[in-house]
Amino acid sequence: MTHPFHPLAGRSVEVLYSMRRGDTRMFVVDTGSGARMTVPVEWTDRGPAPQSARLAQESLIELRALVDALMRRCAPDGGDES
Repeated sequence: MTHPFHPLAGRSVEVLYSMRRGDTRMFVVDTGSGARMTVPVEWTDRGPAPQSARLAQESLIELRALVDALMRRCAPDGGDES
């Protein structure tokens, strides 16, 4: 399992079969204790590689300024004075 917050993260598990749930492909795996668990393929090493790029602090500050400006424009008393 590759999902960092999953209880089985870092462990190898046996895939019993795969199935679809809506648009998501799922694996049914043996947890090692005889129990079965359903996990999305993306949470395993068989899914697409996770994106490593994160937003930089500067980008988040700029985004916050943009959101603040848009919120002021939408406020009943802070919008256009036309």
